[in-house]
Amino acid sequence: GDLGPFNPGLPVEVPLWLAINLKQRQKCRLIPPEWMDVEKLEEIRDRERKEDTFTPMPSPYYMELTKLLLNYASDNIPKADEIRTLVKDTWDTRIAKLRLSADSFVRQQEAHAKLDNLTLMEINTTGTFLTQALDHMYKLRTNLQPGESAHSQDF
Repeated sequence: GDLGPFNPGLPVEVPLWLAINLKQRQKCRLIPPEWMDVEKLEEIRDRERKEDTFTPMPSPYYMELTKLLLNYASDNIPKADEIRTLVKDTWDTRIAKLRLSADSFVRQQEAHAKLDNLTLMEINTTGTFLTQALDHMYKLRTNLQPGESAHSQDF
């Protein structure tokens, strides 16, 4: 599509791919999203640690945005190292919760689960494990049930 014209010194919202491209060519300075702030990320991390359930994240793509912005524009982000650590801590807490939830789900042989406030990337990290576990549970259940062709033997 058509973008521009751009006026020097005035902030403008553009797609992330364009912002990164312009940054790589040293044509712009990136402004991080408002949630990418140390104090706000500390609140998010602490809330995530306190709650048993998943808390809403500031963006459904928080991990992807953080990785891209810190890889390509860390010089434009104040306290970039602290932000990287806080996002990683939040990610680790959420993945640990997700693994515990999946383990509980499999142990209790549940039929469905509610996945509120999870991002697609978080779901994808356990998707393969969970589908394989459910497949194995199904196979075990069907093998335990006597089939129609099974004959009883009297001795």
